[in-house]
Amino acid sequence: MKKLILLIGYALLFAGCGGGKDVPEAVLPPGKAALLFPAKDELCTQGTVLSPTQSAITFKWNAADHATSYEVSVKNLLTQTLTSQSTTATSLALTLQRNTPYSWTVISRSSQSDSIRRSDSWKFYNAGPGTTNYAPFPAELLIPALGQTVVASNGKIKLDWSGNDVDGDIVNYDVYLGTKSDPAVWVKDIKDSELNSIDVVSGQRYFWKIVSHDASGNTSYSDIFQFTVR
Repeated sequence: MKKLILLIGYALLFAGCGGGKDVPEAVLPPGKAALLFPAKDELCTQGTVLSPTQSAITFKWNAADHATSYEVSVKNLLTQTLTSQSTTATSLALTLQRNTPYSWTVISRSSQSDSIRRSDSWKFYNAGPGTTNYAPFPAELLIPALGQTVVASNGKIKLDWSGNDVDGDIVNYDVYLGTKSDPAVWVKDIKDSELNSIDVVSGQRYFWKIVSHDASGNTSYSDIFQFTVR
């Protein structure tokens, strides 16, 4: 009987030790923030005017799942200057130049994870005093992408880009293409946002950019991208 009691005691002891392990909780990465304001591809007329050249704009977005903080990045599309600031809220006021195009994005972060999640990128135009017509947004270069290696088809490639304007009055584009880092104009007054059958040399590195023109005579300049032909 004494041995039986001891055996039962050992069994209960081992059972208790085996079942007491804590199961670690799954760490979930932060979700993607949904941008709200300033609106995509729109003229932003809301904000606090600070001076003839500056205004304060409050950026807003929806909360992302499992996010504990956000990093708001705003790029001046004329100077390519990037401003970033962190917050735990879902809004943030920043001082911007007036009469200037911008793009913005929000990065979601979590204190429980090293993972981050980037939102979509939206462009907007911060309104300026007395301005009734705005220059186009700098064109977004799509194909070839920055640093891309392109396979030519019969010694030819295509260029593809996207243009936008808050006034909707883009009339044409000038295409700059060449082997120098500041390429010369290749062709002018293109109505479409693509150019096909461009002769290239295999093994050569090229640079390209787009100049957008609107009906009021305003212009904007894209970034300069480089690509290599295989």
